[in-house]
Amino acid sequence: MAKMSNMEETTSREQILTKIRNALIDKSDMPYPEADLSRPVMHQPDLEQGLEVIFAQELIKTKGNFIYCENEIQFIEYLKTLISEKEWTPIWTQSRKIQQLLGAGEINFTTEPVEKSVLLVGLSPAEKLIAQTGTIVLSDLTTGSRSAIALPDIQLVMAYASQVVLSLKDALRDLKLAYPDRLPTQLTFVTGPSRTADIEKTLVIGAHGPKSLYLFLIDDI
Repeated sequence: MAKMSNMEETTSREQILTKIRNALIDKSDMPYPEADLSRPVMHQPDLEQGLEVIFAQELIKTKGNFIYCENEIQFIEYLKTLISEKEWTPIWTQSRKIQQLLGAGEINFTTEPVEKSVLLVGLSPAEKLIAQTGTIVLSDLTTGSRSAIALPDIQLVMAYASQVVLSLKDALRDLKLAYPDRLPTQLTFVTGPSRTADIEKTLVIGAHGPKSLYLFLIDDI
């Protein structure tokens, strides 16, 4: 009986593969010949507003917090105010550039995660910002480690206006140019705080990741 079962499975597999091969050989006509497949799938925003404005609007829609900074000095000032208001513990960062900025601004920081009982506030630099969806692109190369992306309860991100691009396609193009030999081992695309509606279709923010997301955009254009 076992041999017969194996033969039946082989026959079924051959039948499926035959159908696939025939389908590839005998291609059916395009059901919608007048469809313009070259048109972008997503809605195209009004570019006259500027990519930074479009990004900010989309980020806010996803429940992210957007903070515009005229320069790095203002970034430090706004960050100090936020730390004081929220009573956050020392900022956790593994980015050397951010460590230098925080040190110059006399802001307490740590390079090691705090105890689990304490709210972990992480600060990382962005690779790219996608205006079309309000998405932040992070990589393990600029953040300093993979854990810097995965562990924070509250995710702070520092970025520059020159890093804003329109679409995912533009972001991937720029990343390939920035890393021509090899892309970062981990690229993370963050669109607002983590969320899920798996349980009784009720939206829960911060279910399996950062409960809050703050993006500091520094004007360098």
